Amino acid sequence: MNQFRFSRRPDIGDKIRVSFEFFPPKTDEMEARLWETVKRLEPLKPNFVSVTYGAGGSTRERTARTVRRILNETGIPAAAHLTCVGATREEVDAVIRDYFATGIKRFVALRGDPASGVGQAYTPHPGGYQNGAELVSGLKAIADFDISVAAYPEKHPESPDFATDIEMLKRKVDNGAKRAITQFFFDNDLYERYVERVRRAGIYIPIVPGIQPVHNFRQVANFASRAGAHVPAWLAERFEGLDNDPQTHMLVASAVAAEQVLDLVERGVGDFHFYTMNRSDLVFAICHMIGIRAHQASEVPVSQPNTGSAAA
Repeated sequence: MNQFRFSRRPDIGDKIRVSFEFFPPKTDEMEARLWETVKRLEPLKPNFVSVTYGAGGSTRERTARTVRRILNETGIPAAAHLTCVGATREEVDAVIRDYFATGIKRFVALRGDPASGVGQAYTPHPGGYQNGAELVSGLKAIADFDISVAAYPEKHPESPDFATDIEMLKRKVDNGAKRAITQFFFDNDLYERYVERVRRAGIYIPIVPGIQPVHNFRQVANFASRAGAHVPAWLAERFEGLDNDPQTHMLVASAVAAEQVLDLVERGVGDFHFYTMNRSDLVFAICHMIGIRAHQASEVPVSQPNTGSAAA
């Protein structure tokens, strides 16, 4: 199908679980904005949130600091992204143990992009984990972590074919991955066909759709072209002429994402992972449109400081 149907049952929000992705802030101002976003989205009671890890591990300390603050100051389970780019196994293992010592028990394990950025050639470190499957194995060797991994409905840009791509996902699952979060996509048929391929390969973990709210269509389209994600013509038409009209752009973006989610719900999907770009308004609006309501402050459990003493 080229477009989605917008129809909502009154109880649909009770059947949807959401998670959110953030990136670590670089400045005090960005940290303040991120924290406003976290507190704005916390009453939606997400299943978990995750914090990204910069290319080449460039944000390691900021990632850890952000995850620890979320764990200590909110009631939200939080996961740290981790990659194996540009580091030996010993160096990566030391990072894992440092995270574990401070109470971080959830990870999103990724091969990662080279420091030069998305779309550039990847070269494994000669003494490091070679890919995401090996990284999952390394995590499990240290503790029984909750591990998410990446999946690609349009296959990874570097994979020669779907069979190779799905074999890599199977290796991640065999090594201990609990769920897979997909690269963002805009054609739900592509996702459905991908899940069918995955199930035929004997992979039964949840394949959680990654949903990308379109904060800026040109930026999203540019990133999609580098990441191998298809942007349908109908989507481009929705945002045509809105470059200088941010209010209408946001209204259209919220409708598009809500339509996509509700169509996936009709296909039996119950879990969704939103790439927030550290902004709350658009994601909050989308969640409201799909039936997820914010709990009042009195209904949100009061979190206790995380001492890091709990076992993974």
